[in-house]
Amino acid sequence: MRLNLQHLNLRSLDRLDSWVENQILALGQARQIDEANVRLVRHENASPAYQVNVHLVTPGPDVFAESRDHTLRAAFAKAMAQLRETITSRTQKRLQRFKSNVKARRGG
Repeated sequence: MRLNLQHLNLRSLDRLDSWVENQILALGQARQIDEANVRLVRHENASPAYQVNVHLVTPGPDVFAESRDHTLRAAFAKAMAQLRETITSRTQKRLQRFKSNVKARRGG
């Protein structure tokens, strides 16, 4: 997986970048991720000030999330929750489709 991390109006810190990388890698257990594009933004004159955009390039449809909050950690947590929800719902849909196909083949 390739991780592209972009900071706008934020200082890039090793601790922050490692934390973001670990969070994205954890998602890779639920779905194959070929590339992750993460954008961390601090809007100086806006409230809430922090915005997080995530674009995961995956086999099949890509996964997107966007969130805003008053702290970077909270905004990122919201984006991660959106990503987990999307990945989980797509997995459940695929599983339901598989189960219904198997049931149809059995004739009942």
